[in-house]
Order: sequence, then C-alpha cells, then structure tokens
Amino acid sequence: MTIQAAWDRLHGEAARLKTLHLRDLFAGDADRFETLSFRDTDLTLDLSKEKLDRQALDALLELARAAGVESLRDRMAAGEAVNSTEGRPVLHMALRGSIKAPAGDDVEGVLERFLAFAESVRDGSFAGSGGAFTDVINIGIGGSDLGPVMAARALRPDCDGPRLHFAANVDGAHLADIAAGLNPARTLVIVSSKTFTTLETMANAQLARDWLGIHAKEQMAAVSVNLSGCADFGIPSGRVFGFWDWVGGRYSIWSAIGLSLAIGIGAGKFRAFLAGAAALDRHFLKAPLAENLPVLLALTGVWRRNLMGWPSVALIPYDQRLERFPAYVQQLDMESNGKRIRRDGTPVTGGTGPIVWGEPGTNAQHSFFQLLHQGSDVVPVDFIAAARPRAADPNRHALLLANCLAQGQALAFGRTGEEAAAEMRAAGKPEEEIARLVPHRTFPGDRPSTTILFRALDPFSLGRLIALFEHKVFVQGAIWQVNSYDQWGVELGKTLAGALIPALREGAAVEADASTAGLLAHLKDLLA
Repeated sequence: MTIQAAWDRLHGEAARLKTLHLRDLFAGDADRFETLSFRDTDLTLDLSKEKLDRQALDALLELARAAGVESLRDRMAAGEAVNSTEGRPVLHMALRGSIKAPAGDDVEGVLERFLAFAESVRDGSFAGSGGAFTDVINIGIGGSDLGPVMAARALRPDCDGPRLHFAANVDGAHLADIAAGLNPARTLVIVSSKTFTTLETMANAQLARDWLGIHAKEQMAAVSVNLSGCADFGIPSGRVFGFWDWVGGRYSIWSAIGLSLAIGIGAGKFRAFLAGAAALDRHFLKAPLAENLPVLLALTGVWRRNLMGWPSVALIPYDQRLERFPAYVQQLDMESNGKRIRRDGTPVTGGTGPIVWGEPGTNAQHSFFQLLHQGSDVVPVDFIAAARPRAADPNRHALLLANCLAQGQALAFGRTGEEAAAEMRAAGKPEEEIARLVPHRTFPGDRPSTTILFRALDPFSLGRLIALFEHKVFVQGAIWQVNSYDQWGVELGKTLAGALIPALREGAAVEADASTAGLLAHLKDLLA
C-alpha cells in the first residue's frame, strides 16, 4: 500500500468515528479494554479511551508500514546517517548497549570513567578544599539541563549522594539563588556543554567560577568534547568527560551529561537506569508493530494530530517526582518533530509535532483541567502513573490513583444534562434552580486520553519510560517524513541575540527593524 492510499483509508476511518461518542464505542464493544490495551512486562498502555477502534488501529499500522517505519528503524540501529541534514548517525541507543557504537568510540570506557569519578565524589576520595562535597551544581541548558534535572527529581528517593542543583537560565538570578547558602569550599560545579561555547552555559560557568573564587581550579569539571576550551577555562583534561556527535542534546542523559545524576544515585543505579532504557530498546527493535508500545503510542498521536485535528496534548504524570517530565518530553517532541520541511526538502502537507505541555496531577486538576473538561477545544491527555508509591503513604497513593482514573473517566464519558439534573434533584435542589444550572453542570465527554501504567518509579522504570517517548517521537517523525534529529529552528534567535548584545551592553548602534529599534531605545531610557 502506498502512503497516500494509507492516508486515504485513515480519513475514511476518521469520518466514521467522528460521529460516534466514546460512550457509544464502549457500549458497542464489551472487550474494548482487552482489545486496545497493550503490555510489555508491567508497562501498560491503555488506548481504550481514545476515539479509535481496532479497525482504525489496523489502518494506522498500515500507514506505519507504508511510511517505512521498520526500515528506517533498522537503518538507525545499523548506524546509517539517518540525521540527513547533518550527515550523522543517530546512536543514543548505543549509550545503553542496545546497538553498536562506531568503531573506535569507546562507550563503555567513557561510562566507566565518569561513573568512577561520580563514585569518588560520593565517597569523598575526590573532595573540595573544605572537605567532602556536600553540593553539586550542574550548569547546562536544553538537554544538558532538562535531562539531568528531570531524572534527579524523579529519582529523589535514590539520591543519597551530595545535593544536586541545576542552573540553566542566563538570568543571573537563577545561579545566584542556587548558590545562596552553599559553601563554595564544598561545592563541585559541572559545566555541561558539548562545544563549550553555548552562550547561556558559558555565561553561567563564568559566574560560577567567580563564585568559587580560589576553589575554582580544583572544584570544576566539564562534560564536553572541547578539551582545549576546557583547559583555557581552567578545567584540566582529567576532569573533562566527552561524548560524540551522534548524541543529540535531547538524547544525551545516557551519556556523560548524566554525570550529575550518577553522583546523586551512584554507579549501580545509573546502570539500572541504562538497563531500563535498553529493555525498551529491545522491545522497540523486535516486537511486531501491532504489539510495539512506542509504535502504538506514536500512531495514537498521529491519529489525534492528523485525523482528528487536535494539535495539542497535555502530559499529566500522577507523580510529583515526575514534575519535570512534561518539560523534558516537550523538548524531546517539539524540538524533534516541530518541522515543516520533509527529509527530501519539500514542504509537509499536514500537521507535524504537537504542542506538548503539562503539570503533575492532582495540581493540574485545580488549574487547567476546567478547560480540558468543558472548554471549546478538545485537548487529548496522556496520563502516567505508578501502581506502587515510593516513600509515601499507600492510602494517600490510592487517593492519587483514584484521581488519575477518575479524570480519564470524566473526560471520556462526561455527564449528560439528564444525569446532572438527577444529581441535583437527589440533593433536594428546586426545579427552577436545576433548570438554570443544568447547562453549566453538563460535561460533553468524548475527550480522549491514553493511560500509561507501571509498577513503581525507580531507575529502571524511569529509563524505560524515557525510551518509550524517544521511540514514539522517532516513529512519528518517520510517518511525517521529517528529520527528527536536527534543530535548525533553535539557531536563528541565538544569532540575532548575539547581534543585539553590543547595543544593550555598550550602546552600540545596530541595524534592526522599527519595533526592535524602538524597544532598544526604550530600554536605554529605562536604564538611564
């Protein structure tokens, strides 16, 4: 089947299903959960509350085959340069041992080296001038920040090493607030920048070096491939840990970029983190498409985005420790597939990467869930929850899970006007008030959600969860025929900012549009 024929079939399926409410779909299929939920060991993906059925899912699988998802997956795993615009392979799976790294790239050797350094910080054999390190500040931005900070918060019960802090924003207040109250004589600073030239990271690195003062020479490390740049900055090669150009920033948590996390949780648990991702890699590389969790998650997203016309998705983890997971996936997804040009250089003809956003439940229920339930736009939701709590009261965790399940239920089935009236009548409300309030207390329902469940949040399951979303993004990029591994859209704003810095620092004249020139003049007045 051609790609166009697969899309044509899907548009027919979408037209059929748009007329059916989720209530109808459940009423017509008593086995809907069994038909549309999928498992790999304890990891469960429930698609039964999505506006699709087995027939539509089969059509989506045909699209995946027509788009060559399996072929592109195998080419990536074989080390071909699937990052076509930069001429690079995409081998982050090699960092967890799932596929081979290029000859000469000693992945295991680098891993052993930075894990050994992490253990030396943890046990105090490498210490600051004031004694064993009590604190570690990781300075990075993008993937060099979002990955470590997300994972460190998610694995807080496992973080039994020095306290971890993360500075990313070039706003000096970020690092100043972190450093306040810390002892520079017992703080290690890690500068994470592949090129060691990233504007925001280097500005913060200089600020941190000034804060460390006399301790800077012995209490800074770096994750970079620029050894000479690190040396010029004052960081010796023995404390510089590199990685390779086939590791994209948003896929780099598995590399030495994870050094701060390794210091927090230790080498053994970091290897368990890698093992979790490797387990999902094996599933992705070997499982048939119809049973392949990242493929099914990706196809559900394509159905939402391209067939139902829903451009946004809310990612809601019912786990406070996953508070930064939505932001992490936001970068992973939107930087990868936020593209309007196909791999062959032609414009895309439909929607690509969705707008990804979210907050932890139950907090989100008391902010934007009003719009999700009764707003004028349909926003699909991905719920994430662990069955077992860690370091929490099981009774409170039951309350958390009850809220998670109830939100999916409410979104799908809503509440009819008749049901709202009956509820108020049972509460003794007068008929006049019931008639007035029924429109306000009616919920349309028919709003889709996917639920992802697993046993408990630990290093292994976190690694597996991240890999699930990595491979989902890959599959969607393959279907949309975009290169998921470049990020040229990040560069233009950086270039323009560089040109404006002299005007803001020194009052230099710069060529700019009328609006920017006016704002520069107004800023000059405000600073006078």
